[in-house]
Amino acid sequence: MAPILQLTGICKRFPGVVALDEVSLAADRGEVVALIGENGAGKSTLMKILGGVHQPDAGQIILAGSAVTIRSVADAVKHGIGFVHQELNNLDNLEIAANLFLGREPLWAGPLRLIDRRAMVEASRPHLERLGLKIDPRTPLRQLSLAQQQLVEIAKALSQNARILVLDEPTSSLTATETERLLATVTDLRGQGVSIIYISHRLGEIGRIADRVVALRDGRNAGELGRGQINHDNMVRLMIGRDLKSFYVPGVGQHHPARLRLQGLRTSAWPSQAVSFDAAGGEILTFAGLVGSGRSELAQAIFGVTPPLDGRISLDGKELTIRGSRDAINAGIYLAPEDRRKTGLVTSMTIRENVTLPGLRDHAPAGLIRRGRESETTDRQIAAMQIRAPSRESRVMNLSGGNQQKVVLGKWLALKPKVLIVDEPTRGIDVGAKAEIYRLLRALADTGVAVIVISSDMEEVLGISDRIAVMREGAIAGILDRSRFSEVAVMNLAFGKAPTNTAASAAATASN
Repeated sequence: MAPILQLTGICKRFPGVVALDEVSLAADRGEVVALIGENGAGKSTLMKILGGVHQPDAGQIILAGSAVTIRSVADAVKHGIGFVHQELNNLDNLEIAANLFLGREPLWAGPLRLIDRRAMVEASRPHLERLGLKIDPRTPLRQLSLAQQQLVEIAKALSQNARILVLDEPTSSLTATETERLLATVTDLRGQGVSIIYISHRLGEIGRIADRVVALRDGRNAGELGRGQINHDNMVRLMIGRDLKSFYVPGVGQHHPARLRLQGLRTSAWPSQAVSFDAAGGEILTFAGLVGSGRSELAQAIFGVTPPLDGRISLDGKELTIRGSRDAINAGIYLAPEDRRKTGLVTSMTIRENVTLPGLRDHAPAGLIRRGRESETTDRQIAAMQIRAPSRESRVMNLSGGNQQKVVLGKWLALKPKVLIVDEPTRGIDVGAKAEIYRLLRALADTGVAVIVISSDMEEVLGISDRIAVMREGAIAGILDRSRFSEVAVMNLAFGKAPTNTAASAAATASN
């Protein structure tokens, strides 16, 4: 039987760039094919061709044995191809049901063509329940967490009865529980004969669910792995052409005294919970916990996005008053937010403009921007962060996810931070770029900066941290030192189970 999908000899060129060079990929009915590769390897371009966004310069798309031409996204949907994109593609001013059936709304009243809202709501329920989303379809999307919005996008694709489903980083903002539910759904869909192309930088997930792995490197096929060959090392080798000798970089073990100290801090998200902890210079303190546990809200309170309701913040022994982000920046406390595209960068601006924006006063004596001074700062950060771009004048929107994250970090490192808070530092970033980000964070900590990381990637949490603070319902449930690191210990605290001894909980309250 012919594969349900064959992409053969696909070529695509953009001005000055060969994005795809004779790339081929196939998927059988009911097969999960993982597509891997570093950012810029050609995965997105290949999928945009399958989805009708781009037209190939050469090659064929064959569905169920017949060559087809997919000229638009609507064509792709008609052919039974559904997409779930990493960057959410929804309208948060509409309710869940309206997002689910956008452009496909059930109608009534004949020629009046009025939307049958009741029918739309009822038709939404089974798709949401399939993913364990026990939420009223009439709920406005903006009231949902990022993870829940991602699940709505998945439900939308499933509602289109896709026979080929492309999942692009579908778990990047999901909790461990939600990820398990999604992987179970993928397994269920495979059993129903749905073919799935699964794109993810989380290699552990791929090892669990993929029947086959196809790797791209520099716009070409780099090889593939059968079920019995799929493991972390083999996938890394195909993606980057070499072994990663040191993925996680250990600390030098020389921590300075506490730089940042929180005492009884209360946030608007969890006003009844008082949070206290110390972060030492020279360490990476990672905050783990379920989505909604209050980690990002705590970071935003420290940075002044949403000023704390109560409590004290001290830096190097001096109490601070933080009424807004400018107070935090002036003190040397910086935040790289979770959603780098929306709140970490101005994507329509250049690398130079983004890197120098927080320190614009230093580059504009007498109120006039000195382009030469900006260029010097930017070039220094491009070299230090190993940002891959044609020039400092490249627009950030055209960079890969990993390079965008480096620009976010670079703009703060240019200001010489005392405390750097990084929320989900490697979300949607390939394995090679992850290693570079980890090295940058460790090198920064080794200079005496207090580095605070928020992460939902358990492997990352256990790999990069000197200590792990686990949050639950707006409070710190416990703090683990490296000798007590384990996935079980972290998850027990996240779900409210007491640690095996009292050291962790004692550490959590030591500064109260």
